[in-house]
Amino acid sequence: MTDDIKGRWYIQSWTQEYDDGRVVHPFGEKLEGFIEYGDGTMFCLVTRSPRTLFASGGQWDASDADKAAAYNEYLSYAGAYSLEDDYVTHHVELAIFPNWQGGKQRRKIVRGGNGELMLVARLEEGTPEARTARLTWRRTR
Repeated sequence: MTDDIKGRWYIQSWTQEYDDGRVVHPFGEKLEGFIEYGDGTMFCLVTRSPRTLFASGGQWDASDADKAAAYNEYLSYAGAYSLEDDYVTHHVELAIFPNWQGGKQRRKIVRGGNGELMLVARLEEGTPEARTARLTWRRTR
């Protein structure tokens, strides 16, 4: 695999297909965000579109319910990355989900038509919630 994933890719879709056949869109079907690969570093941000505004209007004095809702429609993480064959591994340094920090997120790279890039991962393997996540990206919006 060459380093041709460098640059900014905009999110097109995110699905999770469970082993029982269910297909879900974790943040709904309308998304915003991007993943960007630089010289050995990466950053990813995906959110539901449009975002739900806080009822209070305040960033720091928002209710716990507003904060929880915001978390449930936003994903971001950053760190180094490495390539091996058809896989990219994200070495997570910072993440909105703290349990990812210091860990690795491995994704299979699948090329699609129209210059698309799909990153595929198996999640929660060996549990009743086992599923395949597919995030499709394109260089232009």
